[in-house]
Amino acid sequence: MLQTVEGILDPSGAVRLLEPIHVDQPTRILLTVLLPVDEADLGAQVSEAALAKDWQRPEEDEAWAHLASLKSL
Repeated sequence: MLQTVEGILDPSGAVRLLEPIHVDQPTRILLTVLLPVDEADLGAQVSEAALAKDWQRPEEDEAWAHLASLKSL
């Protein structure tokens, strides 16, 4: 059975659950840490996938091909 419980991770690594959960024996858990995100970074991350569709087109490679010769400078 899967159950999701919200909690807080403090800087020392201690986890405090915000609601009770009961288990009958030692139980494995998975912890996903939601770090604070700078909104500018979030916008870049969200748009990257959408922009990648345009960046990966052959027309884009052709348009920027002239810059490949500048690598040797």
